[in-house]
Amino acid sequence: MAEVTISKEKMDYTIDLLITMVTDEIAEETGKDRKEVLTDFLCSKTGKALYDEKTRLWCNGPSYIAELYMEERKNVRA
Repeated sequence: MAEVTISKEKMDYTIDLLITMVTDEIAEETGKDRKEVLTDFLCSKTGKALYDEKTRLWCNGPSYIAELYMEERKNVRA
């Protein structure tokens, strides 16, 4: 099977959509403001890894990414 190439523009759009879904889920779970969650998420290791296409984190669903972020935040506070 031939490897499919995704344009940078489409990849960024996909990641942006994932971030929207992830931050919505986290805000709903925690009761925090979506803008605050978005800012924290984008500064996190998880958020940075999501934009690094080599990690392939973007291949996972929003719930998995949200869990990864929440685990990261828990470990930061510990």
